[in-house]
Amino acid sequence: MEQLKCIGCGATIQTENPKEIGYTPKSSVEKMENQIIYCQRCFKLKHYNEVQDVSLTSDDFLKILQRVGETDALVINIVDIFDFSGSMVAGISRHINGNDILLVGNKVDLLPKSVNKTKLNHWMRRSLKEMGLKPLDVALVSAAKGLGIDELMEMIEKYRKGRDVYIVGCTNVGKSTLVNRIIKRFTEEREDIITTSHFPGTTLDIIEIPLDDFTSIIDTPGIINEHQLAHYVTPKVLKEITPKKEIKAGVYQLNPEQTLYIGGLARMDFVKGERTSFITHFSNALHIHRTKLEKADQLWKTQAGQVLKPIVEENGQPMVMEKHVYRIGKEKTDVVISGLGWITLVGTGQEITVHAPKGVGVLVRPSLI
Repeated sequence: MEQLKCIGCGATIQTENPKEIGYTPKSSVEKMENQIIYCQRCFKLKHYNEVQDVSLTSDDFLKILQRVGETDALVINIVDIFDFSGSMVAGISRHINGNDILLVGNKVDLLPKSVNKTKLNHWMRRSLKEMGLKPLDVALVSAAKGLGIDELMEMIEKYRKGRDVYIVGCTNVGKSTLVNRIIKRFTEEREDIITTSHFPGTTLDIIEIPLDDFTSIIDTPGIINEHQLAHYVTPKVLKEITPKKEIKAGVYQLNPEQTLYIGGLARMDFVKGERTSFITHFSNALHIHRTKLEKADQLWKTQAGQVLKPIVEENGQPMVMEKHVYRIGKEKTDVVISGLGWITLVGTGQEITVHAPKGVGVLVRPSLI
């Protein structure tokens, strides 16, 4: 196909992958022969004020951050509260050259209602400080449910001070849903904010949405964090393991030398320690299977993809699991599997081993809940 460019963002038109930059259905390309053409993302923005997220490599994203660092702007960094560490943009503070940041924790509706939002806010601030990030403020929202949007809009107006607003975040954090919420709120307050002409952009698919004659919201594509489980599973499995509603914690009283399988996606071995309560926080659709440690390997060999499902596949076979060994200290601790969820326990010096697909991030942290 002759190389065509989107008139809206400048991306090269392609008809193969809906998740990649420049996607347009083949039928649309054929209808628009010899006419100007929009990619699907720009078409939906132009006609429906809807922003769809796309993904970039880390190198491409760094170029965008460099652009942010060359201007005086307000940066809104969106993270998934259900995968807080895994959805952080690594090193963002180094690249934006001192610009102000608002940190927005999305998907707060997935956490149990018993979670104290004030304590959660403080937990996020402490975690950010340890990462060397000092945001102007922290907001907790649910873009899907519309929770916390009023408070976020007040923050944006308070801190914007006539500057452009850049929105950044990883894939799968709900960025496009939140961008759409923000656009609709601005549209309600001012007329003709979303122009009917094409939106300026680059081949990196930055899209600028005018707020007034001088400033814009600049939506940036989602960066891919390769250590998140989402990038190792099929779309069908991703849909299954991504929580859609409040998660229901599971409580498992384990003796040492017992194992928990989280579907067929991960495994936790309780190797040594006193009898302990392990509290699981995963999608309600995932089945947790308990077994003895001595039987765990054989169970995997015979039941991966059967009783233990879903699984991550590589060349038609269950993907090789990596071991992560931890000795838990004397505090309430989360054992996190990036993009999947976490297990909470009160530390008394236990030794545990986590098995996760090769490349998927695993970490321990002070308890979120």
